[in-house]
Amino acid sequence: EPGIIYIDKINADNPTPHLGRIESTNPCGEQPLLPYESCDLGSINLARLWKKDNQGYGVDWDRLREVTRLAVHFLDNLIDVNKFPLPEIEKATCATRKIGLGVMGWATLLIRLGISYDSDEAVRMAEKVMAFVLKEAQKKSEELAKEKGVFPAYKGSTWEKQGIRVRNATLTTIAPTGTISIIAGPCSSGIEPLFAIVYYRNVMDNDKLVEVDPLFEEIAKERGFYSRQLMEKIAESGSLQHVEGVPEDIKKIFVTAHDINPEWHVKMQAVFQKYVHNAVSKTINFPHEATLEDVRKAYL
Repeated sequence: EPGIIYIDKINADNPTPHLGRIESTNPCGEQPLLPYESCDLGSINLARLWKKDNQGYGVDWDRLREVTRLAVHFLDNLIDVNKFPLPEIEKATCATRKIGLGVMGWATLLIRLGISYDSDEAVRMAEKVMAFVLKEAQKKSEELAKEKGVFPAYKGSTWEKQGIRVRNATLTTIAPTGTISIIAGPCSSGIEPLFAIVYYRNVMDNDKLVEVDPLFEEIAKERGFYSRQLMEKIAESGSLQHVEGVPEDIKKIFVTAHDINPEWHVKMQAVFQKYVHNAVSKTINFPHEATLEDVRKAYL
């Protein structure tokens, strides 16, 4: 059965197999857990972690290192101050001290860097960013282990077998971040591409308000092609790809979820998963005319 195969693959990466088998994930799929375990998640807003120099825009690696280390410390402390609803949950959570540090604002950062989401360059950049986050997260967890001790279920864990002393049985997760990315906006959710560049929001009495992605508005005004009429035209579909009046280089980097071939959605999820201890929540968008075979291919 496909479900059984999936769970076997998850358990191949279970950091504490001596505590039991992982039987399921949370509803969004990014957090496989043992019975009664919980995991506190946090997400780094990559949309803010860029800097500009003479060569143009780039990732602010120093700031990313600082934020990653702060976030690991913060999430680890949360386990100690949290009030658990059941003693079983407290016992299971404190035994492994799992945390799930992830990212959001990935598509927004790519646009700022001038990189198209559906490109090999974007996949290479994803590898650099998530490898960096995991490396710094593990360093911080090792420091916390020296200071406060390893997680209680360390003996018998895969970490002990590797001879690596860490404070947390897992360190990274990529969640959907649907709500927190709105709060932290302008910021795309999780590792998803933008869903729409411009769209209509219906408010009281069926009034239509035109909502424009802030980064697109900023660049459109800088480049001199912004107009209310153009924004309304884009809002009809949410995509730029068949709209006249938008430069081709802008169309290339401002791709939406439905502009992207499903294969690129899978490639992006796969490269992030290489550096994620838990799992990745990712939507693969298909056109209405997609076949069963298209869906099957994406899963496999």
